[in-house]
Amino acid sequence: MQQIFDPKGKRFVVTGGAGFVGKALLPRLEALGASDIVVPRSKDYDLTHAEACRQLYADAKPDCVLHLAARVGGIGANREHPGLFFHANMAMGLHLIEEGRKAKLKRFVQVGTICAYPKYTPVPFKEEELWNGYPEETNAPYGVAKKALLVMLQAYREEYGFDGVYLLPVNLYGPHDNFDLESSHVIPALIRKMLEAKSRGDSTVTLWGDGSPSREFLYVDDAAEGILAATQFMSDSEPVNLGTHHEITIRDLAETIRKHTGFSGEIIWDTSKPNGQPRRCLDTSRAKERFGWQAGVSFDEGLRRTVEWWLSEGASA
Repeated sequence: MQQIFDPKGKRFVVTGGAGFVGKALLPRLEALGASDIVVPRSKDYDLTHAEACRQLYADAKPDCVLHLAARVGGIGANREHPGLFFHANMAMGLHLIEEGRKAKLKRFVQVGTICAYPKYTPVPFKEEELWNGYPEETNAPYGVAKKALLVMLQAYREEYGFDGVYLLPVNLYGPHDNFDLESSHVIPALIRKMLEAKSRGDSTVTLWGDGSPSREFLYVDDAAEGILAATQFMSDSEPVNLGTHHEITIRDLAETIRKHTGFSGEIIWDTSKPNGQPRRCLDTSRAKERFGWQAGVSFDEGLRRTVEWWLSEGASA
């Protein structure tokens, strides 16, 4: 497969590089020979403002930007902050792309979201279905903001020759994930709830919805490798899914996490709470065709590693 962009000797800006995906991605980027990697912090560069993005490019002089940063959360956080989530995600991408164009950036990699897909997308989700409906309501502002950046990258490639890549990773999980129960996604939330219930000796754990929706999950190390494969080998701005093509219901997920955490109590489903999108499972054939990537960590193994990390490092931190 022909390498489009060689990281060796190149300067990178990795937004969100201190976060969940960044912790898995940065060592791999260093191993590819990047000469310098800048991870901007929000206290120094508020990327929702054009001036801060302009200053970041002037200071770092990157060849490539990997835009991982996002304002994101679970169903509860999305319902509480729809305006914040839309503005923050739209503004960061908008200004980074425009200021990158002005700075003659060589390559821009935008990490999008599976929340951009329509609520009732046929399963498995194919990239061609992205515009055939409106996203699930609870996370639509976040999903639409990220999807607009796909249009921007395609328009900028057409008009300016701006080399942008757009990826659609499915729900991620793994060590260093966000385990804050107010804003976390489903896997870290379930792990923490069950371990804390077990520690207290609780006889029940209450979970949102009825457990019927399905989801697909991608281990964070696999996601990092997919992002870097696209950075090196992808040659256009068409959206590309990153996933495992493994679908599991939330009810079965809860039972699997119960097994890994050793929680023996009863699971109670609060059906007054929303389920979110009915199903999520991706067609991942385009990623393999375009840049030779496919996931390698099994779901059971990924969950085991995630629970072990939380018990050994995460909970104390």
